[in-house]
Amino acid sequence: MPNPQLNLDIVLVFFVYGLAFFTMGVALTLEASRSPGLAETHIIRPLAVFGLLHGAHEWMEIILLQGVWLDVPFPTRFSGIRVILLALSFSALLIFAFMVFRSGQNHERLLVYPAIGFIVVYILLVAVGGRMGDPNYIQSADALARYLLAVPGGILAGLALYMQGRQRTQAGPIQVVRHFQWAALGFGIYGLTQIFVSAGSFPPAQVVNAEAFQELFGIPIQLVRAAAAVFTTVHLIRAIQIVEKERDTQLRIAQRARLEALQQVQLELVAREKMRRELLQHTVLAQEEERSRIARELHDETAQILTAFTLNLAALKDLMPAAPRVEELLGRLQRLSHKMSEGIYRLVHDLRPAQLDDLGLVAALQHIAEDEVNRTGVKVSLDIQGAKRRLDRLAETVLFRVTQEALTNVARHAGTAQAQIQLLFLPEQIILRICDQGLGFKVEELPVQRRGWGLVGMRERVESIGGEFRIQSFPNQGTELEILLPVSKPDPISQGEPT
Repeated sequence: MPNPQLNLDIVLVFFVYGLAFFTMGVALTLEASRSPGLAETHIIRPLAVFGLLHGAHEWMEIILLQGVWLDVPFPTRFSGIRVILLALSFSALLIFAFMVFRSGQNHERLLVYPAIGFIVVYILLVAVGGRMGDPNYIQSADALARYLLAVPGGILAGLALYMQGRQRTQAGPIQVVRHFQWAALGFGIYGLTQIFVSAGSFPPAQVVNAEAFQELFGIPIQLVRAAAAVFTTVHLIRAIQIVEKERDTQLRIAQRARLEALQQVQLELVAREKMRRELLQHTVLAQEEERSRIARELHDETAQILTAFTLNLAALKDLMPAAPRVEELLGRLQRLSHKMSEGIYRLVHDLRPAQLDDLGLVAALQHIAEDEVNRTGVKVSLDIQGAKRRLDRLAETVLFRVTQEALTNVARHAGTAQAQIQLLFLPEQIILRICDQGLGFKVEELPVQRRGWGLVGMRERVESIGGEFRIQSFPNQGTELEILLPVSKPDPISQGEPT
């Protein structure tokens, strides 16, 4: 009668044996799904297949042994399936070795042929045995699988793992190489244990078999195989863990480098934006200075010449004898001279209004609001709220030019004769609004060519002095421009109303 305790021990050995290899298969399968770290994906997969199939084989052997112990025999095909799993698992080991040797050096590639040759010989011998009607066909196929596939498969797989470790000497931590070498030793030992098959009538199974091993050493050969399986799996999983840790470290380094690169790009963009704004500020100031220079020259030279020309015309008119034709011609010249003087005056004012420099933004806006109806026909209302104060010269210039451009757009495109300007002096902010109730438009559909240097230019100028430019417009509902300019240190200055 079978010993229940012995049976339980054997079941436990087979369970641990199968669990070790199945765990190795799962771990290698997960590793193969990631970026190459332990080895190339196509090389790892056969080793993962071996672990999964061989673990399933050992668990199936537990089931078949239970049938023997309980005297409940399973159909022969179940034993056949077990042998197929056994043969396929060891074939995967040989394929793993084949792939490693094929990518090695010239003398290592010679091992490719025996790695595949053992599989071919096994298939031929099993086929011949099946056709000859061997009564112990399943047992013979099992033994041949161990002799022709397991023994060379374990040894060649160990050699392949040793080669993989040697290849990683320059590419990874030395700990991974050592674990590869220990795993290679484990596979070699495991392969050698496969010479101990079940006792049979063919050599060398008559002498070298599992029963003889147990009688000689007092332990089943499956216990040694289980120990070799656990040893091999532990070192392979430890190598995977080190590679995973290395991969995480590299990922963190790459992420840190990417973050630093992004920060550097952001710093460069900020620096470029600052440089662009400073350049625009200098451009605006240079433009205004050039406008002031031209206005001064027109006022001081051209206007004086025209004044002298007008006075000389009046003197000439007094000296000339009375003649209707001469008086008419001199009068026409005086009128033309007067128109030229008015045109130069308007040009000088448009180039750089004196109110902006002398009295500030409020006075300049009051003047443009009063003059706009004469210049473009648009009636402008001005609303000033808060404590009036002078601003930075550049800020006053930008706000004035934006207002000037906005009113020009109203006259040209809004289709209305009314506009409103609102200027709010808040403790830490200046708000300027220019509104109309004209045709309006869809801001997002405004063609680029219509934007020109109008809206884009206004936005650029406002942003160059640290302000925010907003625009709201809808068809047939008018347009509103809003400029928000922060003022960190307000300096109130009383401004009298210009007369």
